Amino acid sequence: MKSRIQVEVQGKTAILVAIDKKAAGVVAVADTIKDDSKPAIRAMHDLNIHVVMVTGDNERTAKFVAEQVGIDEVLANVLPEGKVDSIKQLQAKYGNSVAMVGDGINDAPALKQANVGVAIGAGADVAIEAADVTLIQGQLKKLVEAILLSKATFRKIVENLFWAWLYNLAAIPVAALGLLHPMIGVIAMTASSLSVIGNSILLKRANITVEQPEEVMSNQ
Repeated sequence: MKSRIQVEVQGKTAILVAIDKKAAGVVAVADTIKDDSKPAIRAMHDLNIHVVMVTGDNERTAKFVAEQVGIDEVLANVLPEGKVDSIKQLQAKYGNSVAMVGDGINDAPALKQANVGVAIGAGADVAIEAADVTLIQGQLKKLVEAILLSKATFRKIVENLFWAWLYNLAAIPVAALGLLHPMIGVIAMTASSLSVIGNSILLKRANITVEQPEEVMSNQ
């Protein structure tokens, strides 16, 4: 019979079975790792994101799973009420740039404590209410796509502000000298608005897709 430690180092949670108060065996329970987890975490690393897993599982099981998908840091044996403290520890360690992903009722306080709370759409309603962002699909790669979309959106905001200020900075001195015809001013303002709208539309071309490796796709 496999020992508890042998089971846990394989990434499984060991449940001891007793008959008449005597140990009779060990039942191993394990969660299946989703196919998109590893490429999603690799994509996060490409974005210089430090990935931490906070779990109630024992340390041996948690570290095995972390090694399989490339997670950087593991906080194991965390009770439901201890997740908030874990987020606070990470904020103290890494600064106010901690995002939390969760889908359970017990995750709601931690989602609220995190700088950005991300809930899974298929999760508990209370988690969705506590989160800042909700992923409709329960795929980890959607989190990466949300990050890429937010970065692309922020770039567009900066670009639009640049073009808007450029038109105004060019036109205001001329207008102050009385050399700008009102009609030209109207054309300049219209051109400024059209450039901002056109630049925003280009956001649809942003590449925010996380591709899965060929070996993963061939197994599906």
